[in-house]
Amino acid sequence: MDQSTGASPARGLVLVVEDESTIADVIRRYLVAAGFSVQTTGLGRDAQAIIRRDRPVAVVMDIGLPDIDGLTVCQQMRAAGDWTPVLFVTARDEDVDRILGLELGGDDYLVKPFNPRELVARVRTVLRRAGAAAVGGSPVLVAGRLRADTAQRRVWVDSQEIALTATEFDLLIHLMKHPERVFDRQSLLSSVWGYAAASGLRTVDVHIAALRSKLGDASPIRTVRGVGYAVEGS
Repeated sequence: MDQSTGASPARGLVLVVEDESTIADVIRRYLVAAGFSVQTTGLGRDAQAIIRRDRPVAVVMDIGLPDIDGLTVCQQMRAAGDWTPVLFVTARDEDVDRILGLELGGDDYLVKPFNPRELVARVRTVLRRAGAAAVGGSPVLVAGRLRADTAQRRVWVDSQEIALTATEFDLLIHLMKHPERVFDRQSLLSSVWGYAAASGLRTVDVHIAALRSKLGDASPIRTVRGVGYAVEGS
């Protein structure tokens, strides 16, 4: 059963998928205080129905659910062409879960226990990325066989369009706007994710790996050992 709040819809609806009712209630209260309307459920199958029916602007998704896990819910969303931002919440502080979640299309993650204020900040960040638009026209960036339209937020390799999450897109564009410039992980975390924490550095590597996987041999991203990442010039 899902529960909803009558908060102002100005910031949009956030779906919280969390089977621990105490945690779900804390998340709900902080999101409501930040101006979001919120629905909560503890089941993955209920989440699927709510996503299709109510079209939330973002989903806060626990990985360990009693029926189908959050990773599967996200995977099925992406397979259906739904790129609503997903922020994973998990009690398992293991890289395999983080990597798998992000490869399946997650936009960010937090490990329990977490500060609910940080969760709200992360939700705002993924929404800002998802809704970002280019300023001053519709510049198209090119790197080899790769073409990116920053206004439409679309990417092509040759004539094939590549589906990217909001985070993957922003990371790629940040690198493409500065060809040959080498960025360390801390700089990328601050510029793209909007926060700086040593514990989040692995996130950068995961998203780079996801981008390379999706772009295949057309990926212009190179690793500068011991430093960070750069995009090769056109």
